[in-house]
Amino acid sequence: MIIAIDFDGTLVEHAYPKIGKEIPHAFETVEALKAKGHKLILWTYRSGNLLQEAVDYCEEKGIIFDAVNANFRDEKITDHNQRLIKADVYIDDRNVGGLPDWLEVKQKLG
Repeated sequence: MIIAIDFDGTLVEHAYPKIGKEIPHAFETVEALKAKGHKLILWTYRSGNLLQEAVDYCEEKGIIFDAVNANFRDEKITDHNQRLIKADVYIDDRNVGGLPDWLEVKQKLG
């Protein structure tokens, strides 16, 4: 699967433009998803230096995304006006019902 993951409020607590405290089990779950072969996209509002800070933070935690604020390289887009990242699953704190516990995400997707 291709999984798009938000940063602020999802991997870390909201503290934008700073980087908030890590949300429990977030990075271990993302690492497990990557180890299972899922393709991961960091999909965030951040851009420029703030985006790079988030990417660097994730890399320090051992997570290297397959794409950042872009579609996975093998995905073909037919509608070039499309703004939404193409993914099978989106993990975001703005989901209906909010962000589930990361251990629940791991159980459902792992």
